[in-house]
Amino acid sequence: MTSDTDLKEAAPGADAAWQDDMRAGVRHVRDLAALPLSPAERAAAQQAAAAHKVRAPKAYLDLIDWDDPNDPIRAQVIPSPDELITAEGELGDPIGDHAFSPVPRLTHRHADRVLLFPTYQCAVYCRFCFRKESLTSIGRGYTREALEPALAYIAQHSEIREVILTGGDPLSLPDNALAEIRARIEAIPHVRLLRIHTRVPVALPSRITSGLTASLQGRLMVTVVTHFNHPREITPDTETACRTMRQAGFVLLNQSVLLKGVNDKVDVLEELCRELMYRLGVKPYYLHHGDLAPGMAHRRTTIAEGQALAAELRKRVSGICNPTYVIDLPDGGGKVPLGPSHIEGRDNETWRIRGQDGKVRAYREVVA
Repeated sequence: MTSDTDLKEAAPGADAAWQDDMRAGVRHVRDLAALPLSPAERAAAQQAAAAHKVRAPKAYLDLIDWDDPNDPIRAQVIPSPDELITAEGELGDPIGDHAFSPVPRLTHRHADRVLLFPTYQCAVYCRFCFRKESLTSIGRGYTREALEPALAYIAQHSEIREVILTGGDPLSLPDNALAEIRARIEAIPHVRLLRIHTRVPVALPSRITSGLTASLQGRLMVTVVTHFNHPREITPDTETACRTMRQAGFVLLNQSVLLKGVNDKVDVLEELCRELMYRLGVKPYYLHHGDLAPGMAHRRTTIAEGQALAAELRKRVSGICNPTYVIDLPDGGGKVPLGPSHIEGRDNETWRIRGQDGKVRAYREVVA
């Protein structure tokens, strides 16, 4: 039986630098007392952290400018009393994880892919997380036995092509647990791709070791979806982590969340998307509209604001650097694009389409 509750385990001989990084950071509410916060800020943070888990490695805390109360890294991990205010319409299960969970630790919303939750623990707890209600209430780590019903379900459903490890953060698990999970999944013949959603390369880059990448290599194509939200999160250490994953043959994508006061300026998004692609070799994949997670109204932009940002970003950066602005609809409606439509109208075979320069042009379809 394996558990990652304290993130203490590692495969024999593995580099333990990441474990030291975790121990030197914030792991409990009481650790907030060591941070350079005012007494009032500390009391407020401790109150919010008592309601939702707090954890941040030292490497990520070191990115914070403590003299700036609006620092974008600080806003993502330091608890705020605003989190305790639930606005009308916010949801405990914003995207329908529980409603589409036929067996424990698995969500099956889309025909050809499933979410698999090997752990409900994270290396860093983001204050805006849409699963924070579940992560706080469930709080369970990895065991072989816990995954058996989910793995049996995948084996019984031949339409499943992708297994997405999420949680919690799967890369917070030790190498031997990851190797075990990968081997069990790749033994199911109809599964073609293993996808991993993780914040570890951002907040705990020392965890990305050759041992970790080796534990995930096998028959399956591997895609790692990172979660960078701000260009300040891109450092020499994250660059090294992403290079290690690229050299292992993994496809790297990034999902960002649009957060008020963090990355809701086009200059910030432009720098983030350029550096992800040009420096890290990570394709900006999705820019998520903020989910209806409880206590997150203070970090959520309007859809119109997001559309305006996405339209301006598209003018500034190439297609390969452009993420798709999406919303993950409640009740399992899935991700749908929110970008502006360039179609102004249609008259039979002739379409009126607005170009990026703002001019509307006629385009007549010519087909056999």
